[in-house]
Amino acid sequence: MLETAILAEVRFDDERVFRVAQGNLLAEPVEAIVNAANGMLAHGGGVAGIISRAAGPALQQESDRIVRERGVLPAGSAVATSAGNLPFRAVIHAVGPRYGEGEEEAKLLRALTSAFRCAHDAGWSSVSFPAVSSGIFAVPVEICARAYLGAVRAWFRAEPATPLCNVRLCLRDQPVIDAVLKELKR
Repeated sequence: MLETAILAEVRFDDERVFRVAQGNLLAEPVEAIVNAANGMLAHGGGVAGIISRAAGPALQQESDRIVRERGVLPAGSAVATSAGNLPFRAVIHAVGPRYGEGEEEAKLLRALTSAFRCAHDAGWSSVSFPAVSSGIFAVPVEICARAYLGAVRAWFRAEPATPLCNVRLCLRDQPVIDAVLKELKR
């Protein structure tokens, strides 16, 4: 299993912190992880497939039930399910945009904010998210990096009393890492 390395840290006050980590999302020391989901919550490939296989069939079954009840989730939304066999309280499925559908940065900001809201509403203090929309959905890494950091900054600015005080971005791929670290320096 890949060991996690902290690449950067931004403190918003004594309690609220954002960390950029390189490692395995499934080994993150948090209460919930975020899944890079599609609107059908069909977890076949990419990060979603990895999470689904590790969680076991209960995660996909719960996702299917949510889609039956609510319909296809739009880009910019998020919903939580149980974590199945994973050691987390939940998996939060953030529906990021696909490149070319328009307003990708705004939709990605909304998806991550919606994921943070799920964690906040559940009373969780820690969450880790992957590089939503930068893989299979092909949103350019520069747009993703701005959205990731923008979402975290806006969240902590808008929610000073949130129980969600430990937000982590867990990355694997060097182009995304480079874009995020470059954006942090801006």
